[in-house]
Amino acid sequence: GAVVAKEVLSDKFVGTLVTDFYAAYNFYDGPKQRCWVHMCRALNELVEKNPDLPDVARWKSAVVDLYHRAKESVTAEHTDLERSCLKASFELELLALCRPYVGVKTAVQRVLAERMEEFIGELFTFVDNPAVPSENNAAERAVRPAVVARKISGGSRSARGSKTASILRTLFETWALQGRNTVDACREMITAAANAHAVTPG
Repeated sequence: GAVVAKEVLSDKFVGTLVTDFYAAYNFYDGPKQRCWVHMCRALNELVEKNPDLPDVARWKSAVVDLYHRAKESVTAEHTDLERSCLKASFELELLALCRPYVGVKTAVQRVLAERMEEFIGELFTFVDNPAVPSENNAAERAVRPAVVARKISGGSRSARGSKTASILRTLFETWALQGRNTVDACREMITAAANAHAVTPG
């Protein structure tokens, strides 16, 4: 929940938070980018559940087409001002697609339309800042090996073991992302810790 997210991020995280639509991340006051892969998946599920409603398929296609155009804009050369204007333009266009269904209880598009309206300021951050991805796939790929390992091993079966496993995985994954040799980095850390605690003869 939000307690864990706050503990992990605390005051140390500075940057754009790229997440799905889980409410636990709502506390963060900094810039956010909500995941379009999750949104597109939800749109596809909506169409699959309503095969007899062609308007739903057309609406989904219009939203996804807008997203693709936003993605294409990132690859073009733009000034900072132009990118801000493009972001605002995409937001207005998406709102125009959503508003006919907002608050309409009989519309099957209502839930997703209201979700997009609620998070409209966090859907096109990647347009304004091309360094920000439009989805959180990298984060999900990063945690997948840990989840698979936990499933295979049955878990650490103790709070101390879980904490140790989390710390070790955090260290090794961070070193790998930094392009460092993980074995060498581990050896350096252990050596530095040993030297720091060494007792110097008087």
